[in-house]
Amino acid sequence: MTTAQSTLAGSLRVAPGAPLPLALHSSRQDWAPRLARGQAVSALPGLMASLFNLCSHAHRLCSQLAIEAASPGLLPAPQQVAQRLRTETAQEHIRRIGLDWPRLLATERGAAATAWTEAAHAALQTCPLLLPVATLPADPWPATLTWLQDELLQMPPHTWQRAWNACGADWQNDWSRRHSGWLPSLLRAARAADSAAPLDPASALRAHADAEGQRILSTALALQPGFALHPRWQGACAHTGSWTRLNDLSADLPLTPWALLGSRIAELIRLCQPDAPGQSGAGWLSFGSLRTGPRQGMAWVEMARGLLVHQVEIDGTGGDARVAACRVLAPTEWNFHPQGVVAQTIAALDVNQTADATERRVRLLMAAFDPCVPFDVVHTLPAGQEVQHA
Repeated sequence: MTTAQSTLAGSLRVAPGAPLPLALHSSRQDWAPRLARGQAVSALPGLMASLFNLCSHAHRLCSQLAIEAASPGLLPAPQQVAQRLRTETAQEHIRRIGLDWPRLLATERGAAATAWTEAAHAALQTCPLLLPVATLPADPWPATLTWLQDELLQMPPHTWQRAWNACGADWQNDWSRRHSGWLPSLLRAARAADSAAPLDPASALRAHADAEGQRILSTALALQPGFALHPRWQGACAHTGSWTRLNDLSADLPLTPWALLGSRIAELIRLCQPDAPGQSGAGWLSFGSLRTGPRQGMAWVEMARGLLVHQVEIDGTGGDARVAACRVLAPTEWNFHPQGVVAQTIAALDVNQTADATERRVRLLMAAFDPCVPFDVVHTLPAGQEVQHA
């Protein structure tokens, strides 16, 4: 990411042991309303994809769905939505596992960390689902399941998933100790940094479960100043990710940050399996849209990092149609709210442990909740703000 892109995207500042809201500060800006207003409607999906380039496919798709809800037929309706969402989410899971996890979860720098990184990068180069679009097979999923077995899991993916559904983190611990591949070895080493309490299932974000919740969310996004940067659901902070899907069958599993890594692996396996409504393949992830007023619409998709929402208002018709308003609510704003679960975990970190131990716990949190922006760990806040030294 270039300096200009980094400035536009923002970043996170993590201050272990600092009180809320100082423990976690985001410099993310709400650019979508400012940049989209007055643009041709036909340009909006591409603009959103460029603005949120790390999750560009999901933002383009969600924008298209919102436009179709606001003004049906104004633009060509998006096609094969379920398959597109399936493919792009699975690809993003694979990239984060192969690119971010070796960097974030390595317990120390040295030969072991280098070996994990090299093995992960070598695995990515052979992944059938990451082939260039021109050479991607019409049905890449059977080959990708074989790749998962050989390169990541060292066992049949359906067996891994079935054990995860039954036992969650206990299974992940057992698997990581039984196998010596780069991924189980990496997760085995990272488990020591898992000191946080399990997530509160009551705080799982499922505002998209029915039309009433969708309308409430849309109204808040349109009328509450600052909601897109500091969202709350039913008066409280919420968390979102691969563990908060509407079709999730393991919502009652206790999920610590380390266990959330297993949730991503389990979802990747589901996405690669044959289509079954509410169970796997293109039938796993949910999406939808809603007309919220005259030439107004909102859309939502379950994407790699969690629930993504777009809202649009349109002026004019045909080729003269312009964006009157555009609002975007991304998963990062839920998970990295200054009073949210990640911030609370950072504030609760023991500042008497070594800086290295503290930063390992922070890196595990970041791998688990997966912000779409870079982060920095500071042990001394700027003048006028206080934090204990780690």
